Amino acid sequence: MFKTRLLSGIILVILALITVITGRDLLFGVLLLISLIGMSELYKVVGVHKKLLGFVGYLSGIIYYICIRFGSKEQIVPFVIGVLVLLMAVYVFSFPKYVAQQIMFVFFGVFYVAMMLSYVYQTRMLSQGVFLVWLIFLCSWGSDTCAYCVGMLIGKHKMAPKLSPKKSVEGGIGGILGAALLGTIYALAINKFATGADANILHYAIICGVGSIISQVGDLAASAIKRNHDIKDYGKLIPGHGGILDRFDSVIFTAPIIYYLSVMLMK
Repeated sequence: MFKTRLLSGIILVILALITVITGRDLLFGVLLLISLIGMSELYKVVGVHKKLLGFVGYLSGIIYYICIRFGSKEQIVPFVIGVLVLLMAVYVFSFPKYVAQQIMFVFFGVFYVAMMLSYVYQTRMLSQGVFLVWLIFLCSWGSDTCAYCVGMLIGKHKMAPKLSPKKSVEGGIGGILGAALLGTIYALAINKFATGADANILHYAIICGVGSIISQVGDLAASAIKRNHDIKDYGKLIPGHGGILDRFDSVIFTAPIIYYLSVMLMK
């Protein structure tokens, strides 16, 4: 299992490097595909992944991506209203085929998966996005690794004992400090070796530290949904890791935070 997980992780990192460095249409297309797969995993939880209601969710995700790629952010509010109206239309005209929980789950999935993951692309498209976008993964995967190591060494106080018994307060703090340190090292490295980099070391440390907090919330939130529905993994797409939502749960939460913190601190 460890070898499978390690190999899958290495392949995932290589694919992430190629996709994110290339950016633009390749990153846009890959994120759209990942979002649709993630939405399918989420909709499977309530049994609508292959039903009309689920396809309305997928269509909404595609339209949203088209909006951010070719439109403007002013279209987002009308889009949200349109998605809700469309879902409610399916609900009432097919009643009682679906229950209210399924409607809310599909609506939630459009934003939890498609919209929040899209911020990886939106961060990449910022003026310093080629550098800033990697903070999303440092905050997510780097923080997780730091939290795990610190928790194994000195973890004593449970963070969320009923939800994730192995996570400790000490590990959580270690993840935050570790992410801030990784942000600092990353800023120093790109300022020295990368052409066109203008990384503020303090800003990168702050972004990664705050991002780590949000990352841990995202990880626990994904676990809470699985506990509520008595499932171990969202899928089996990534050997040793589970599904898209199992691997990208913290990235989903972190991406919007990194985007807005970057925009705010770069002013």
